[in-house]
Amino acid sequence: MTEPALGTSPGRVNLVGEHTDYNDGFVLPIALGHVARVEATPRDDGRVLISSAQLGESVELEELSPGPRAWWGYVAGVLWALRQRGHALGGVDLALDSAVPLGGGLSSSAAIECATALALDALAGLGLSPAELAEVAQAAENDFMGVPTGPMDQRASLWCTTDHALLLDCRTLTPEQVPFALPDDLVLALVDTRSPHVLADGHYAQRRRACASAAEALGVRALRDVTPADLPAALSRLTDDEQVRRVRHVVTENARVLDAVAALEAGDWASFGRILTASHASMRDDYEITVPTVDLAVETALACGALGARMTGGGFGGTVIALLPVGSLDSFADALGAAYAERGFAAPGLSTTRAAAGGIELSAAR
Repeated sequence: MTEPALGTSPGRVNLVGEHTDYNDGFVLPIALGHVARVEATPRDDGRVLISSAQLGESVELEELSPGPRAWWGYVAGVLWALRQRGHALGGVDLALDSAVPLGGGLSSSAAIECATALALDALAGLGLSPAELAEVAQAAENDFMGVPTGPMDQRASLWCTTDHALLLDCRTLTPEQVPFALPDDLVLALVDTRSPHVLADGHYAQRRRACASAAEALGVRALRDVTPADLPAALSRLTDDEQVRRVRHVVTENARVLDAVAALEAGDWASFGRILTASHASMRDDYEITVPTVDLAVETALACGALGARMTGGGFGGTVIALLPVGSLDSFADALGAAYAERGFAAPGLSTTRAAAGGIELSAAR
């Protein structure tokens, strides 16, 4: 029998560039140190057994078909996507063990999908390219699970490299590695706001439809084609106030991504921080995807001396990132706990992160 194969891939933090990916725009994620691991072991009865170490659950499948489903669909969907592409994969045990926080806007689903893709690729000796692995993982999310996400998450989980952010052009899917090694006096804090977000609840799809209809009204392929210089004229042509707000966010957010890259390349952390804060304001006011727990975390971070702070992920809860002086981390933790308690919110979680290795870099290192 073929030996088991292991795939490992991380979650991601999107530094800036929210809801730009499905508008053919730009994003700037880093990989987390938290990873999902999937071990694939062949079986000769044609069945598929999927288990989760975290949930203590397993499911055995005889057939794979797209549609709404539970946690195991993110694993099964990758096997389905590979079979759809003509790869003759038979029965297999797929054991999942993930440390990526669920519902925090850190792409736990993409981490699972990418780890599964790497495991099955290794098990069957498929030799898939990085681009093919990302396509398979995204197909699991979009076509099997029915979640209409853009191309960022799976490529970030696979393609990010240590001490770099990934500038991804979501139209051409061209990646560029941008240095992201924090100086000794700064730290990137992650705040778990204890407000899980859910992309499948309709809010995400609603905003995606608004962007598509606005692009059609403006006569462009995607909102990426509206430049900041074009924005005033473009907004004047829209009669729907919701479309005006959504377009304004996407166009200015694309510009913020490119400005962030320039700031990082220049080592200008103060400018980078201001870009984070501006991005959050746009998500709050124009894209309307923040919630009180998220806004409070950002406000508290800024009051504690953060260079910048913003929500990361699809919205309606999730995680806040804050670029803080190292010496402010403890006072921020205290202030954050007090602010949440005063508002009656559940106590938030606080950790720090750096730009870690993506799944392909992890796979190559083994």
